[in-house]
Amino acid sequence: MSIELIDIHKAFGSKQILRGFTLNVEDGETLSLVGFSGAGKSVMLKHIVGLIQPDSGRVRVDDQEVPKLSRTELYALRLQVGYVFQFAALFDSMTIAENLAMGLQKLEGMTEAKIRDRVAESLSLVELEGFEQRLPADLSGGQKKRAGLARAIAFRPKYLLYDEPTSGLDPVTTTVIDTLILKMKQELGVTSLVITHDMASAYRVSDRVAMLYEGRVLEVGTPDEIRATENPIVRGFVEGKPELVEQGKSNGNGVVANNGAVPQRRNE
Repeated sequence: MSIELIDIHKAFGSKQILRGFTLNVEDGETLSLVGFSGAGKSVMLKHIVGLIQPDSGRVRVDDQEVPKLSRTELYALRLQVGYVFQFAALFDSMTIAENLAMGLQKLEGMTEAKIRDRVAESLSLVELEGFEQRLPADLSGGQKKRAGLARAIAFRPKYLLYDEPTSGLDPVTTTVIDTLILKMKQELGVTSLVITHDMASAYRVSDRVAMLYEGRVLEVGTPDEIRATENPIVRGFVEGKPELVEQGKSNGNGVVANNGAVPQRRNE
């Protein structure tokens, strides 16, 4: 497994966020994690890069125990993990080229010419050729998200973590972002974990979809398996039917289906 979160528990004060969260992300796949607002999806994501430490449980990336890594080891791991923030998190006073170049300047062997080429190549991959000298204020919401993705892939990471990549975007721009997520997998071979509320987007980009509910993975499967789910809470969420969610709660359906285990691959 590339990314493994095993029986993660995390609380902030008296508020328990994760309650035995377990999820595996296979090498080369794109997995989307969905769930209600405030369920802890972003909290889970931050465990993977060591921004948050679990109260208990194991976080493993490339067979490394993330909470046990030294500062130097953690920095090396983070170079392999591109983080695409919900609101792009670009520095307003810097040009797009400067935003992308800032981290590259710290890498050994990256000359100014190599950095310039990498910046141009990364912007080309997200279809922002010629935007090097623009400021973030000059970009639309969708362009900012693409610039944030370009910055994440500038390091040529093995993993990409997306935090609500289509939040606040119109349907056409959402489709553009989804297409780029698929493009990153095809052209860069990255393993991706996508946090999203957008089921249409999740179905488009994902090999598997998992639902976080009450601190645990309630169900995980292929898009077709999630569409066909018989769990009323999952169905209520993905179909936007609150009455089904309430039915599931009253019937005690909020139980862990397979706790994030990887389903057996079917023969093609």
